[in-house]
Amino acid sequence: MSADLSSLASTIERLHAAGADADRAEARSVFATFRAELSAGRARAASPDPDSPTGWTVNAWVKQGILVGFRCGEIISVPGDAPHVPFLDKDTLPLRSLDTSSRVRLVPGGSSIRDGAFVGAGVICMPPMFINIGAYVGADSLIDSHALVGSCAQIGERVHVSAGAQIGGVLEPIGAMPVIVENDALVGGNTGIYEGAIVRSHAVIGAGTVLTRSTPIYDLPKQQVISSRDGSPLIVPEGAVVVPGTRAVTAAAGREWGLGLATPVIVKYRDDKTDTGTELETWLR
Repeated sequence: MSADLSSLASTIERLHAAGADADRAEARSVFATFRAELSAGRARAASPDPDSPTGWTVNAWVKQGILVGFRCGEIISVPGDAPHVPFLDKDTLPLRSLDTSSRVRLVPGGSSIRDGAFVGAGVICMPPMFINIGAYVGADSLIDSHALVGSCAQIGERVHVSAGAQIGGVLEPIGAMPVIVENDALVGGNTGIYEGAIVRSHAVIGAGTVLTRSTPIYDLPKQQVISSRDGSPLIVPEGAVVVPGTRAVTAAAGREWGLGLATPVIVKYRDDKTDTGTELETWLR
């Protein structure tokens, strides 16, 4: 971390600890600086760390900074398409200002990117989609229609977040891992990724799959069960192709009624055929 970021982190930690007693004018000034660092991608809620067991380190002060911004803001009227029906939001949380130099393709039709979200060059945003403050979206990724990239979620480069997918956000607890989707992954339509799950590079999350910390993944090719233990995140292996599945309920009533629970299943690992099936992304650019 640079000296400037280290100083900013220390100031934010102090303001967060002060709570309602924090100097409001200072908090607003510091938050404006912090928001600019988030937008530039220099401050991130989680950073790649090859020495960490997960490959990532959580930067708790970033979440604290976002909470400081909520606390010191005032609700104001934000003009919409109909002037007599304005939106209402905190004045510390404006929309991200983009121009052609950003090389971001923001297609008209109701999408929103909050200031304090990093959006890399070549990213395509199809309407309507939403990227929240603290999120990081790497270069050349595609955020499709009705998709959500929640607060502090980390999306790598060349990732396709398909229509209706939900990438969950997290602000509290402060030290919790945000959802992370690494480079070249494909997140299928109407998928939900929550509770700090990590999707490794080149993985494919099939349409309708839901990943949470409490749901194990059944890996058929490797004949193993992947689960979250001792507070660690759920991790989808590199190149895994995950689809929705079911597992039988073994408790007496469930067995008697023939019930099953939804569970993600790895059916294969990504190969040339899988890559051919995902080439549509290239044509959309």
